[in-house]
Amino acid sequence: MQIAFVLFDRFTALDVVGPYESLGRLPDARTVFVAEESGPVRADTGSLAITADLPLAEVPSPDIVVVPGGPGQQGLMEHAPLLDWLRAADATSTWTTSVCTGSLLLAAAGLLTGRRATSHWLALDELERHGALPTGERVVTDGKYVTAAGVSAGIDMGLTLLGRIAGDDYAQAVQLATEYDPQPPYDAGSPRKAPAHVVAELRGRSRFILS
Repeated sequence: MQIAFVLFDRFTALDVVGPYESLGRLPDARTVFVAEESGPVRADTGSLAITADLPLAEVPSPDIVVVPGGPGQQGLMEHAPLLDWLRAADATSTWTTSVCTGSLLLAAAGLLTGRRATSHWLALDELERHGALPTGERVVTDGKYVTAAGVSAGIDMGLTLLGRIAGDDYAQAVQLATEYDPQPPYDAGSPRKAPAHVVAELRGRSRFILS
């Protein structure tokens, strides 16, 4: 089974690394990082790069597609080379997945029309504008499409899909091996829980606010 992790300039690193550390442990799976061109691709901080092993054109039919989000997503919503590849890969994939605003790219490719999906909480309205049925859930499965909410939810998405493919015991073993036992110092990981002024501040800085 081949798992293709899509990279693009200014992706969010944990969107890729989270599911790589969970879903990437699928038995006998071959993971490959892909981008329009092979070589290092910079994350949104600019200080971290992940190497794309192969260009998109050389990975036409992966079994699993993982699309991250990040600030670079916004400039790709009409980018034919990526969207055409997503459509073609999806035609034969077993699972098509996303983390954070990666679901907006799937939606822009027409893959989530009329389907339940999730994204970063700041992007849910944008997801709806592109034809999906947004939910505030952390991980959403609709047919072969598995979408995760913001950034850290990619770990959950990876474990969810790992359980579907390899079984609950295997997924639990991976969770234990990676000691994924969240005990955050603050209970502010959702707009429903965070202080109102913190939510307002992030909304005010969001790139999804339309003029």
